[in-house]
Amino acid sequence: AFKKVNESIDAMVVELKQQKKDEIALRDSCIKEIRDNDEATEDMAHQISNLEAKIADLTENINGLTDSINTLKSEVAEMNTQVLHAGQDREVENKDFQLTVADQRATQELVSKALDSLNKFYAKKDAGAALVQVKATQEPPAQFKTYKKDKGGGVIGMLEAVVAEAAQLEKDAIVAETDAQKAYEAFVQDSNESIGSKNRDTTNKQEERATAQADKTQAETDLRMSQAEQEQNGSTNSDLHKACDFTLNNFTARQKANDEEVNALNEAKAILSGSGMKLFLQRS
Repeated sequence: AFKKVNESIDAMVVELKQQKKDEIALRDSCIKEIRDNDEATEDMAHQISNLEAKIADLTENINGLTDSINTLKSEVAEMNTQVLHAGQDREVENKDFQLTVADQRATQELVSKALDSLNKFYAKKDAGAALVQVKATQEPPAQFKTYKKDKGGGVIGMLEAVVAEAAQLEKDAIVAETDAQKAYEAFVQDSNESIGSKNRDTTNKQEERATAQADKTQAETDLRMSQAEQEQNGSTNSDLHKACDFTLNNFTARQKANDEEVNALNEAKAILSGSGMKLFLQRS
């Protein structure tokens, strides 16, 4: 009977020692897994923060690029409108120039014909006067000598002045037209160069925005995956504490109780195996 008792005690001691080892292993595993989970949670929180900051920066950059692109397009549209209006104004100015030149040339031609007629008339008058003077023995009256000047000189002078003024107006109109055409061509050239530069800048910014939008889309996908993983970290943490908190919180006490129970069993075995027990049996 005592042999069976001793065997039972030995079995209980072995079991208690195995429980102690199992609890130590469980405690060590819990500590490691909780530590790993905490580190993963912290790393993931840092990654999520970085992704959120990246998305915010990309969003701001995209908005800024969009504003710049809209501004450039508006400026190009305005410059195209200005070029169109400048061309329309130039067309009107050129028509006015052509009318002015035509009017002044017509004036010059008409007045020149009148001058030719007067000059021919007075040339005949002068020839007639000279013939009379050759035939006559007396001097012509004083007023005859100034007849052309008094009767025709003022008109001819005014007509010559009209011709000269019309010629000057034509010349001035040609100079003004030449200057206006040069200014228009320079304006169109400068505008086209500026429009070309703005269009290239727009294209570059559109490509930059497309890249930023692609980066943002990828970052948003990474963020969703990171958030899902962080939720899993939270679930794992909850499961770990459910499985480990009792062991961790009671580890020292349970280890002490285990040792005490082993010691008690060993003492009981020693008592049963000792001389005191043999004496008790003899007396009985």
